[in-house]
Amino acid sequence: MMKTRRYAPIIALIICFAAVSIAPAYSQKTKRDHRILVDTLITNSRGEGNLIEISFIPGAEHNHPLFAFWIEDTEGNYIQTLYVSESIATGVFKFGDKSSGRWQPGEIERPASLPYWAHKRNIPNQKGTYMPTAAQPVADAYSGATHKAAFVLLAYSDKVLNGKFRLLAEINQSWDWNTHWTNNKFPDDKDYFSSAQPAVVYEVLIDADKPGTYELKAIGRSHHSGRSGELFTDLNTLTTALEIAKTIVVKLK
Repeated sequence: MMKTRRYAPIIALIICFAAVSIAPAYSQKTKRDHRILVDTLITNSRGEGNLIEISFIPGAEHNHPLFAFWIEDTEGNYIQTLYVSESIATGVFKFGDKSSGRWQPGEIERPASLPYWAHKRNIPNQKGTYMPTAAQPVADAYSGATHKAAFVLLAYSDKVLNGKFRLLAEINQSWDWNTHWTNNKFPDDKDYFSSAQPAVVYEVLIDADKPGTYELKAIGRSHHSGRSGELFTDLNTLTTALEIAKTIVVKLK
């Protein structure tokens, strides 16, 4: 007992010194890991138009969301998709088939995922709805795997953009319930159940004649089960859905 007390100050000093030595190294490692997690994706590389750089910084509630980025004219007419998550583009989800008793990758239609984008795109599938399917997918040039953290999207427009246009994003994250969008709110609506809080729509007006930096802002939410392409501007029932994205910044080059 006496020996433990005698060496206690020395042991404490050694621990403190080790903590001070390790902290800078851990901090540097964390910063290096953060830089590694910033992924870069290039879409429509053969496009003959403008290079549009979109930087996405995740928020506190980011957890494998689905994305769509697209452009419209100032009247709200769809021009083209810049990027859409691969599972949406192909109609094949990692948790899409439970016929074996456990979830397997498989074809499934989830209209509540990104309904605003799907209706704006306005391409009916073989079922008469607007989500892409395995039989009628979005071209590979405009899609890619869902990003796990921060990313930069380098997207080329099909044609040169002139004057003002709108750039939009729709983001959705499954099973993010809150006190308003509860799991028993629409008990008979299976499409709502796979979505919970509706997708959030972001927008920014860009002037192609004035290259620079623009930031997207949330302008509304999609239909809770994707039955229409309506935009609901009331956001006060959303909570964590508004924290999936921290910032979405666009640079036009």
